[in-house]
Amino acid sequence: MGALLLLLAGCSTKPVTANSTGIWDHYIIWNFSRAIIWLSNLFGGSFGVGIIVFTIIIRIIILPLMQYQMNSSRKMMDLQPEMKAIQAKYSSKDMETQQKLQAEMSKLYSENGVHPFASMLPLIVQMPVLIALYQGIQRTSALRAGTFLWMQLGKPDPYFILPILAAIFTWATSKLTTMSQVQQNGMNTVMVWGMPIIILFTAINLPSALAVYWVITNAFSVGQTMLLMNPFKIRAERAEKEAAQRAIQRKVAKAKRGKKRKR
Repeated sequence: MGALLLLLAGCSTKPVTANSTGIWDHYIIWNFSRAIIWLSNLFGGSFGVGIIVFTIIIRIIILPLMQYQMNSSRKMMDLQPEMKAIQAKYSSKDMETQQKLQAEMSKLYSENGVHPFASMLPLIVQMPVLIALYQGIQRTSALRAGTFLWMQLGKPDPYFILPILAAIFTWATSKLTTMSQVQQNGMNTVMVWGMPIIILFTAINLPSALAVYWVITNAFSVGQTMLLMNPFKIRAERAEKEAAQRAIQRKVAKAKRGKKRKR
């Protein structure tokens, strides 16, 4: 996220208009600006509302991708015990053992239809959107000077309210996601607490329009997680499955004891 801040800080500040040239400026940034302005006029003239509606539309468009990512994440979570077993089996750091480890892990992923890098897809898709939104606001005078509630959209939130909300929703999404994992580890703690802190300090330094985007997109993520990968439902299903397996094991053990008595 710090790299994102540096990248945005280095973006061009040249105004974007209908006469702008190039694929990025003319077809992406200019159309982002036009879309936000059009949505703003459609929903009462507030550019803040236009950004909110624009964000929701983007989230709906990438919803199938997010569902794919969440399904892949759930499969990865269910495979954690098997992955740990394979890692323990091939714990040696020599090249031959590590090659066997990679081969076994690839086989496990293939057999279960898991793509370990699927979690990166939403980020890869959203990063250009975030950069284009930033440039669209900064390089369109009407949007840059626009106001929403207590904020000027082209400047940081003076009261830090939106950055705090963005951090809270980020924490909620991360917490709900990690709750459904089979095994907890230090990386989970870093994700749950580290990302909200990064979002908070990044949003404090960027235009409040981006903070609006982050608040809405992360609030949407909370609802999306509860709908598509509800940790309470997953935990209940996992507990029910484990109870059924224990019941089968008890029946098998009881049958074995019965056979021994007959002998």
